Amino acid sequence: MSPSFKSLLQRAGREAVRAVEKAIRTTTTTARSRTTAPRRASHSTTTTARPSSRDTRQIEKQSGYGQASSAGYAHGGEPSPYGRASARELNVAALPQFDYAPHKDGDADPGEVAWTWVPYEDIPEVGKDRPVLVLAYLGRDLVVLQMTSQDNTRDRAEEARHGRYWMDIGSGNWDSRGRPSEARIDRLLVVGQEAIRREGGVLDERIFNRVVAAVKEAHALGL
Repeated sequence: MSPSFKSLLQRAGREAVRAVEKAIRTTTTTARSRTTAPRRASHSTTTTARPSSRDTRQIEKQSGYGQASSAGYAHGGEPSPYGRASARELNVAALPQFDYAPHKDGDADPGEVAWTWVPYEDIPEVGKDRPVLVLAYLGRDLVVLQMTSQDNTRDRAEEARHGRYWMDIGSGNWDSRGRPSEARIDRLLVVGQEAIRREGGVLDERIFNRVVAAVKEAHALGL
């Protein structure tokens, strides 16, 4: 074999070896890429599976958080738009001075029926716009009684079982349909003058005095 032919065979052998080595490196790199790809996908899936803040709020709601407000809304209630002037329950050892003093001056006065937001007793964060009977001044605020056109006196025993006591006060120009009204004598509320939406009419003075007497008796009995 001539030296030139032998040299040619050796060169071809080296090139063949380099080609095989390159092919092996390419195959190894591809295999590694295929092996690590699922790991990245798995990590991404784990990250997006975390609950959002909206999901968290839904979980809290299902757990019982905020149930009072939900129950209030279910009964047609809404938060008060009047802020700190809103009606709230009045719990005092001594009753204020009750004086019949209606005046058509644009402000609500004792003896007048007015409209304002009244909180639910069991869910005070929400309530409804209702008529109230103004009984007294308390500083710059008013002491009022919740009114209704529903006939609760037919179910006195049932209402009393739930701690609610009503008194008939008749009808007046505060109700456009002329329906008889009742006042709840065991629940005094205090409300700011700026939370009075409008005046609705004036109660007869004799009926006003009977309501005051009933309120005093209910207070004395601890109703």
